[in-house]
Amino acid sequence: MASERQKRCKTAIPAGALLWLLLSVVMPVQAADILDVRLWRAPDHTRVVFDLSDAISYSILELDNPRRLVIDVADARLINVLTNLPLENTPISRVRSGVRYGDNLRIVFDLKAKIRPKSFPLEPNERTGHRLVLDLFDEDIKGTEVPAVKSVDQLSNRRDIIVAIDAGHGGEDPGALGPKKLYEKKVVLAIAKKLSAQLEATPGLKPVMVRDGDYYVSLRGRRDLARKSQADLFVSIHADAFSQASASGASVYALSTKGASSTAAKYLADRENSADLVGGVRLSDKDDILAGVLTDLSMTATLDTSLSLGARVLAEIGDFAKLHKPKVEQAGFAVLKSPDIPSILVETGFISNPTEASRLNTSSYQDKMAGAMHQGILSWFKSHPPAGTLLAWQRSNQSDGRVYVIARGDTLSDIAVRYRVPLKQLKATNGLSGSTIQVGQKLKIPDGP
Repeated sequence: MASERQKRCKTAIPAGALLWLLLSVVMPVQAADILDVRLWRAPDHTRVVFDLSDAISYSILELDNPRRLVIDVADARLINVLTNLPLENTPISRVRSGVRYGDNLRIVFDLKAKIRPKSFPLEPNERTGHRLVLDLFDEDIKGTEVPAVKSVDQLSNRRDIIVAIDAGHGGEDPGALGPKKLYEKKVVLAIAKKLSAQLEATPGLKPVMVRDGDYYVSLRGRRDLARKSQADLFVSIHADAFSQASASGASVYALSTKGASSTAAKYLADRENSADLVGGVRLSDKDDILAGVLTDLSMTATLDTSLSLGARVLAEIGDFAKLHKPKVEQAGFAVLKSPDIPSILVETGFISNPTEASRLNTSSYQDKMAGAMHQGILSWFKSHPPAGTLLAWQRSNQSDGRVYVIARGDTLSDIAVRYRVPLKQLKATNGLSGSTIQVGQKLKIPDGP
C-alpha cells in the first residue's frame, strides 16, 4: 500500500503547474502586431518606422537581381496595408508583405537604387510604444567627415555670412504638443522657412536650412551639417512645453559648460537633449571633439559671441512679445555644442500655453518672430562683421554713419522703423523726395534725432 502511494506521488502534478500547462496549450503566445508603418524622406536617407504592439525578433536580408531588402519578423501580424506609403523621391519602388511558416511575417522592399540599410529597435517612452526604425542610406552619399573651418586667407573678399537655421525636431519626433494637436516640429519649420527667406533677401547673408522638410536629423548631425556648410552662426528654433500650462514667454539660450542658469533652462535642455533617444541615438556628453575643446580658450570666444548676438535677438523679440527672462539664459543644450560656431537656441514661446500656441500657429506672428531674429542677426553682424565678408567690406568703405543696401521687399518706412529714425530724416539724409527705392541701392542711415 505504501509503495502504491509513493508511486502516485511521483506522477502527481501540482494544481498550479497543471493550470499553467493548460493555459500554455489553450492560450498561445500573443503575436506582436505591426500597428502602423510610417515613412519620411531626408536629404541623404529614407527612414521607415514600424509602430509595434510589443517587442519583436527580426532579421534583415539584402538580395540582388532584382534588388530587394527583406525583413523577416517572427510571430507578427501586419494590421494596416503598405500601399499608401509616400515612395516618391525614395529608392523604394514598392513594398509588399506575406506570411511564412504560419506565423512569421515577411516584408519586402523592392528597390530601384543601391542603399545601405541600418536598423534598430526603440523602447517605449511617454508618447509612443515599441518601434522598429529602418534607415535606408543613399549609397552615393559621400562620407560624413566634416571639413575644417576655412581660414581668412581662403575666403573671398566679399563672401556672404552663412547662417545655419535649425528647425527643431522633425519626422517621427514631433517635439512638444500644444492644444488642438499643434506640433512643435511644424510651427518651428514654418518660422525657419520665413527666417530663411528674409536672410536670403538680405545682401551679405546666406541661409542654410538644416532641415527643410518633415524628417529627423540627429542632434550631432545638426551640428555637423552647420560645420559642413562653413556656417558663421547656428540658430536652433523651438517652441517647447513646460509642465505648467501657465509658463509663457520667449527665450534665447546659449550653451553653458557649468550648468543651467535656471530650473526652467535645465528642464528645457533635458527635453531637447532627449530628442536623440526618440531618433534612436544615445548621445554621450563625452563627445570626442568636445572633450578636448571645451577647456580651450577658443570656446570662451565662441560663447561670448553667442551671448552677445543672442542678446540682440532677444531685444528684438522683446519689442512685440513677452519674454520669459530678460536676458540670455544658458543651459547644456547638446545641439549648441559646436566649439567653433557661435550658436543660439530661440524658444519662440511655450506651445503648452494656449494663448501662445494660438499666436504661434498664425502666419503673421511667425513673420514677426522670424523678422526679430533676422534683424537681431543682421544688427549684430553689421557691428561685428567677420573678416572677408561683404558686411566687413561695407563697414570699412562707408564714409560716415551707417549704410544699408536695399533688398527685395524693403520700403523706406520699414527701414526707418528698423533703424528707429524718422522717415523724414531718412529721406533728407539721402536726398529723396519720394518713396521710390531700388534693390541694391545704398542708403545712409542717420544717427537719429
